[in-house]
Amino acid sequence: MDYSFFDLLRLIGSLGLFLYGMKIMSEGLQKFAGDSLRRILTAMTTNRVTGMLTGVLITALIQSSSATTVMVVSFVNAGLLTLSQSIGVIMGANIGTTVTAWIISALGFKIDIAAFALPLLAFAIPLFFSNKSSRKSMGEFVFGFAFLFMGLQNLKANAPDLGANPDMLAFVQNYTDMGFLSIILFLFIGAILTMIVQASAATMAITLIMCANGWIDYHLGVALVLGENIGTTITANLAALTGNTQARRAALAHLAFNVFGVIWVLLLFYPFTDGVSWFVEHVMGVSDPAVAVSFKLAAFHTAFNISNTCIMIWFVRFIEKTVCTLIKPKVEDEEYRLRFISGGMLSTAELSILQAHKEISLFAERTARMLGMVRELFYEKNEEVFLKTYARVEKYESISDRMEIEIANYLTQVSEGRLSSESKEEIRIMLRAVSEIESIADSCNNMARSIKRRNEFKSVFTDSQNKHLDHMFELVSQALTRMTYILSKNEATHEDINPSYNIENEINNYRNQLKSRNIEDINNKLYQYQDGVYYMDLVGESEKLADYVLNVVQAVIEKKI
Repeated sequence: MDYSFFDLLRLIGSLGLFLYGMKIMSEGLQKFAGDSLRRILTAMTTNRVTGMLTGVLITALIQSSSATTVMVVSFVNAGLLTLSQSIGVIMGANIGTTVTAWIISALGFKIDIAAFALPLLAFAIPLFFSNKSSRKSMGEFVFGFAFLFMGLQNLKANAPDLGANPDMLAFVQNYTDMGFLSIILFLFIGAILTMIVQASAATMAITLIMCANGWIDYHLGVALVLGENIGTTITANLAALTGNTQARRAALAHLAFNVFGVIWVLLLFYPFTDGVSWFVEHVMGVSDPAVAVSFKLAAFHTAFNISNTCIMIWFVRFIEKTVCTLIKPKVEDEEYRLRFISGGMLSTAELSILQAHKEISLFAERTARMLGMVRELFYEKNEEVFLKTYARVEKYESISDRMEIEIANYLTQVSEGRLSSESKEEIRIMLRAVSEIESIADSCNNMARSIKRRNEFKSVFTDSQNKHLDHMFELVSQALTRMTYILSKNEATHEDINPSYNIENEINNYRNQLKSRNIEDINNKLYQYQDGVYYMDLVGESEKLADYVLNVVQAVIEKKI
C-alpha cells in the first residue's frame, strides 16, 4: 500500500484546517452581525412558521446548525421558547445548514478557490488589524473563508488515490457492493463520523471529496449525508444533559425529526435520489461527473430537509406530545436554579451574551422579591410564620451568592471566546451589575437580621416609626421595580435613568430627616435608645440598598446589557 502514516497525519491536519476555518468564519460573521442576530433571535417566539424561517436564516448566516440547536435548547431551558416553537426553529436550522454544501460544491469543486486563498489573506490583513470592530470581524470572516478552502484543497490533495492503491480499493469495494445493506452501513458511518467530528459541515466536505474521487458512488454519498443528519443531533442532546425537562425534550424532538426523515427517505430511496440526480443533470445542466456528484449531494441535502420540514411542520404538536410522553418531568425541578444559562451549555460567545442578559434580569427579579419578604417579616406577629419567612430570606440570600458566582464564571468563559470590543465592554459592565445585584440581596438579608434581633430583644416600634419605615420600604420597592424594568428593556436610554435618580434623592433626603428626628425622639423619651438603634439600622440599610440599585441602573444605561 502506497499510503503512509505521515500521509494520514496530513489528511487529519487538512481536516483540522477546514474545521478551524469554519469556526473562524462563523465567529467573524456572528461578531459582524452582533446585535442584529440577537434581535432576530428574540423574535423567534411568534409561531412555528416564523420560527422555522428564523432557524433557516440564523443557521445560513452563522454556518453552524449545531450552534443554532444548542442555542435553542438553551432558550427552551430558560423558558424563552416553548417546546413547540423550538421544534420549528430546529427544523429551519436543518434547512439552513444545507447552504454549506452548496458553497463547497460551487466554489470548492467548480472553482479553484484555494488559488485565491493567499491573496484573500493579504486583503484581510488590514481589516483584521483595524481598530474598528466591524472591519476586524469582517477580516476574521475572510481569514476563516480562506482557511476553510485551503483545508478543503488539502483534503482533496491528501486523500488516498484508490487507483494507485489496489489493496485499499479492494477493501473499500468489500463494503460498497452489498446492495441496500451498503446504504445502511454508510448511513451509520456518517452518523458516527459526525458524532466524533461534531461538525456536519466537515463530514459533508469529506463525503463530497470521497464521491468526487470515485471512492463511493452518489447513492452511498447520500447514505453518508443521511447519517450526518442523525449524527449532528448529538450536540444538542449533549447540551441538554445539564438542562431541565423541557430542554431534554427539545433535543429529543430534534433527534426524532431527523430520524423520521431518514426512515421515509430510505423507503423511497432510489426514486427520491434519482429524481434529484435528474434535476441536477437536466435542469441545472451540470454534466461534468466529478462536479455533478457534488451538486447532486448538495441538492439532495436541501431537497431532503425541505421535504422533511414541509411534512413534519404539520405534526409539531404530535412530536411535542411524543417527547413529553417519553421524557417525564422531574418530580421537582429546582425553582431557583439558573434558567437561562447552565454549566456545559455555553453556546457561541457572541450569542451567549443574550443568555447572560436574560439571566441577570431574572437575578434582579428574584432579588427584588426578597424585599417583599422583608416587609412581611416586619409586620409578622406569629413566631412560626416569622421563622419560616426568615428562613426563606436566608435561602434566597444563599441562592443569590451562588447565582453571582455562576453568572460571573459563565461570563468569564464567554470572555475567553473571540469577541468584539463592544461585547468585551458589555461583559465588564455585566459583571459589575451582577456584583451590585448580589449586594442588594445582602442588604435585604441584613434588614431581616435587624428585624429578628428587634424581636428577640422584645423591642417595639411606635406607630410613627412603623409609618416612616413603611414609606421607606415603599420608596425602595419603587427603585427596585424601576431597576427590573430597565433591565428587561431591549433598548434603554439616558432618559430612563431620571426616575431612578429622583427616587434615590428622595430616599437620601428621607433618611436624613428620619436620622434627625430619631435623635429628637430619643431625647424626648418617645422610645428607648436601643429601639432607635434597630430603627436606624433598617433606615440606613434601606438607603444603602437604594444605592446598590442606582449602581445597577447606571451600569445598564452606561452600556445596555
